Amino acid sequence: QVQLVESGGGLVQPGGSLRLSCAASGSIFSSNTMAWYRQAPGKRRELVATITSGGSTNYAAPMKGRFTISRDNARSTLYLQMNSLKPEDTAVYYCNIGHYSGQLYYPWDNYWGQGTQVTVSS
Repeated sequence: QVQLVESGGGLVQPGGSLRLSCAASGSIFSSNTMAWYRQAPGKRRELVATITSGGSTNYAAPMKGRFTISRDNARSTLYLQMNSLKPEDTAVYYCNIGHYSGQLYYPWDNYWGQGTQVTVSS
């Protein structure tokens, strides 16, 4: 069974940067699409970015140009570099394994980490 463990969250001022990591155990990391999601208080969980096993990336519109998703298959680790952070980026960030069907990403239900809190505030 794959376990996903996020880290790297914290408190940062507006305009600052953070780098999140998601360490995966198990053998399916390198062959599957990975994603970052986030959930702010009182809001639905939303997709932040995805990266395929081949390294193709996609971003939600509010994150384009500010966030970068990457992966290190040798280390079974997913990353999210977040720059120019805004208060509205405050949320719990989760990593996930899933797949694309056409243009849509489908998260796998049993492949979520516990999340890491990101708070952007002065």
